[in-house]
Amino acid sequence: MINKSTLFTLAVTLFIGSAIAQPVKYIDKANMDTTVRAGDNFYQYANGTWIRNNPVPASRTRWGSFDMLREESSKRLRSMLDDAVTNRSRDRKTQVIGDFYASGMDTFAIERKGCLPIKPLLEEINNIKNIQGILDKTATLRTTGAASPMFGMFIGPDRKNVLKYIPSISFGGTTMPDRDYYIKNDPRSAGIRDAYKIYLNKLFTLSGEDAATASASANAVLNIETAFAKAQYSRVEMRDPYKTYNKFSVNDLMRLAPVFDWASLLGKMKVSGADSVLLNNPGLLKTADSLLGAVQLTDWKSYLKWNVIKTAAPYLSSDFVNADFAFTQVQTGQKQITPRWQRMSALIDMRLGDFIGELYVEKYFKPEAKARMLELVNNLQATFAERIKRLDWMTEPTKQRALEKLNAFAKKIAYPDKWKTYEGLKVDRNDFVGNLRNVSEWSYNYNVYKMGKPVDRTEMGMTPPTINASYSSTNNDITFPAGILQYPFFDFGADDAVNYGGIGAVIGHEMTHGFDDQGRQADAVGNLNDWWAKEDGDHFKLKAEEVVKQYNAFTVLDTVHVNGKLTLGENLADLGGLNIAYEAFTKTQQFKENKLIDGLTPTQRFFLSWAQVWRNNVLPENAAQLIVTDPHSPGVHRGNGPVVNIDAWYDAFNVKPGDKMYKAPAERTKIW
Repeated sequence: MINKSTLFTLAVTLFIGSAIAQPVKYIDKANMDTTVRAGDNFYQYANGTWIRNNPVPASRTRWGSFDMLREESSKRLRSMLDDAVTNRSRDRKTQVIGDFYASGMDTFAIERKGCLPIKPLLEEINNIKNIQGILDKTATLRTTGAASPMFGMFIGPDRKNVLKYIPSISFGGTTMPDRDYYIKNDPRSAGIRDAYKIYLNKLFTLSGEDAATASASANAVLNIETAFAKAQYSRVEMRDPYKTYNKFSVNDLMRLAPVFDWASLLGKMKVSGADSVLLNNPGLLKTADSLLGAVQLTDWKSYLKWNVIKTAAPYLSSDFVNADFAFTQVQTGQKQITPRWQRMSALIDMRLGDFIGELYVEKYFKPEAKARMLELVNNLQATFAERIKRLDWMTEPTKQRALEKLNAFAKKIAYPDKWKTYEGLKVDRNDFVGNLRNVSEWSYNYNVYKMGKPVDRTEMGMTPPTINASYSSTNNDITFPAGILQYPFFDFGADDAVNYGGIGAVIGHEMTHGFDDQGRQADAVGNLNDWWAKEDGDHFKLKAEEVVKQYNAFTVLDTVHVNGKLTLGENLADLGGLNIAYEAFTKTQQFKENKLIDGLTPTQRFFLSWAQVWRNNVLPENAAQLIVTDPHSPGVHRGNGPVVNIDAWYDAFNVKPGDKMYKAPAERTKIW
């Protein structure tokens, strides 16, 4: 699922040994429900017994293949961090992550401090005298790692000139996960909004405000954020790379939003040498500019204080942590807070990913896995090229440009070519919140100091332990961290059907992202550039609309349906990836010999491997939230959606007219 990389939210890792103790049978029939016809509900047929036997744990919002791997990965991180705490003198990276982890696990010190770590900042905000002070503090909070109020700002490649860095400003300004929760009045949105009001009041009170002041502060924040929400694009609109590409010279930006005084503000945010900026939503910037003149100074102070408080809340004393979790519970249904050691290990992976990642690779990753993964990637790439050449809906000139783009893919596997050294970063074993700010400030400086330098296209963008994979349109690269390279996606002991139905489909998925409704709009270099003949683009859009309609028809909760437009990119990638992986699998010896394993044909094992990747149980509250916020379809529809468009699936499981999932051959969508 930025132009950002499109992330493939999986849960896997490809090591020599399995992260989870697995039976010899990589397709375990005991997990299936063969009382269900494969053609009626393939996902249930493949996973039904497993689903019944694996409810969501109290500290989780969902439980499936992904989550089991993340659980095991977090245990690995914990082991390394516990060791780093006691062996901190071994080298600098061990000392840094050991001291950071120790500070985060020192609950006695954290409880004793309460809200003291944020008190000086709140007092500074209270002393602001005018709107210029609000803007100055907005810059300072960002550069010092304390908060990022009102808008996001990062230095990244210009999407129409990807070899040059440019500041990108993304206006949002809200806290709740989607604009709908501010402006819609359906029972779920209204309920979450009511819980948010309670959350606001609670945290302002814990920060030292009396009841009346806390209530006024909460109302001020909600009013400002609601104004921002009304001006935001929908998530579907945000998927349009042209709609969100709005380039302004700094002078024109100052005319668009004069109150901000962008020439001065960029300097205060340490951005030097920029003559232009990118905006994702100019209308939202104008809204922010007008709000600066219309909203009272006291309310803006409350807004800035809120950004400091909410950023720190998960890392302060238990009163703050519990209030933060109470709001999470309403949104997701999670019953118990995630254990502290898991929260801290995830935090270090996110903030110091190269340090912990380097140790992770040394301990758990084998070079043979990277070599085998590159072989699989090359196999899938060659198969994808063959499929492009055979397309009956694309003209030859566009095919040649598509092949040029496919062949230009950069492949980033397991870990980066060079590791960050976090030079200059200071970590204090006795100052958890201070450490968080220091790391955030280091990361901010690392990003803004890219201005004026050559674009580094070797950066990986994901930490090695990450259970995920991605495609980046600006880099035209595919990334598979070490964390995704293990069973159920890949295992050296598994047959080809299992590996191609797992990691093979993941590889194909990420490659297809380069040609989905977003990725196809960038060329072989990564520039936003229409390289399609008009008739080919029109054909693609018609085929993509078939996928939108297919997924719009899927029900998640009661009358809630999948949003086919929001999930289009991921659904196209699933469909393309599974097709490419299957064709690549047909070239293997296992497929050609067609021998049964445990009574299953190679093709059956391929599709069952695909389906078992997506097995999961999800709390209804979380499912409802994900439908609004997640560009991925739910697991059941990822398991079922693509297969109905693939002829081989029908043959493998004897799916006939009258079966619930049956689609006539002429109705099956074939794109890549």
